[in-house]
Amino acid sequence: MVGRGRSTGRPPRDRLSVPGCDARGRARPAARLDSAGREAAPRRLYRETGRGTAVITTGVVLARAGSAYRVHTDGGEVVATLRGKLKHRDDDRVVAGDVVELEVHAAGRATICGVRPRRSVLARRAAAERSPRAQPIAANVDQVVVVASARSPEPSPRLLDRFLVIAAANRIPAVLVLNKIDLDRSVLDSLRGRYGPAGYQVLGTSVKQPEGLAALRDLLRGRESVLTGQSGVGKSSLLNALDPGLNLRIGEISQKWDAGKHTTRAALVVPVATGGYVVDTPGLREVGTWGIDPERLGAYFAEFRPFLDQCRFDNCRHLAEPGCGVRQAAERGVFDPDRLVSYQRIYEEVNVPSWSSGRRRGR
Repeated sequence: MVGRGRSTGRPPRDRLSVPGCDARGRARPAARLDSAGREAAPRRLYRETGRGTAVITTGVVLARAGSAYRVHTDGGEVVATLRGKLKHRDDDRVVAGDVVELEVHAAGRATICGVRPRRSVLARRAAAERSPRAQPIAANVDQVVVVASARSPEPSPRLLDRFLVIAAANRIPAVLVLNKIDLDRSVLDSLRGRYGPAGYQVLGTSVKQPEGLAALRDLLRGRESVLTGQSGVGKSSLLNALDPGLNLRIGEISQKWDAGKHTTRAALVVPVATGGYVVDTPGLREVGTWGIDPERLGAYFAEFRPFLDQCRFDNCRHLAEPGCGVRQAAERGVFDPDRLVSYQRIYEEVNVPSWSSGRRRGR
């Protein structure tokens, strides 16, 4: 260990803000984008090509199957292929959620001729690689909505904490939704007590009551949202309550585009009737904690941040070091001490990367 001094490994506090958030860390809609992800009031242009006149427009990539892309535009959905110059770049140059520039030809053919800069990227470690190369699976995600249930099944704090860390590591805001609160409302107070000090919004919902659905609808409106959570928490019921038939559309798209054959890497983006998009991914557990720097992990627990500079040692891991400001805060009850336990378990995992042993570690 080294003595007190400014750490080169610990990120400065002013660099911990998350793009796309307001002052309280909540996701906000992207500026000047309409429900299809295009810049507001785009001009419809025309270009003469070897195949005739093409309409130049923009759209959002909903899914990919082989060399074909399903794209949502203001004129409807089209199937597009990449222009030659894009084919020769990284295989993941275009992913679900990307805002792309299109040439739409009279015969119904469409060509992706450009990709707009991304606001954010949800990535995983490239499959079958022993080095931590990032592989994008969804672009322009505005928020991760982590869904749990009050009962059947009961919330898993360890799993919730992992989801939140993964979102933070990808610099994507996260919100917690506790479903089935009609079964036990006390769980909502418990989760708010656990995650309130970290600044997370915890929204209670019930499909049977119904309750909290209007607030959830407002949360999703105009944003691209990943909904995740353990099986059985009621994600499908929530989506159908907000937009009847949404899960049916997801299933139809998945079957048509063979997304089931690419579950380790494919993602689907589906427009929601109330505005915005829902991203259907293999699950954030597939994304994993693959590339998280152990020295930055403490910053992904927002309630730890005020105490990171109070540790006796600059390279404090917040495990068993003397004079640890984070552990002292936990002992004083400033935040839930069990959050520190979650941190320590995740630290053990990311400190020995899964690719170093050729097998995945998890708890």
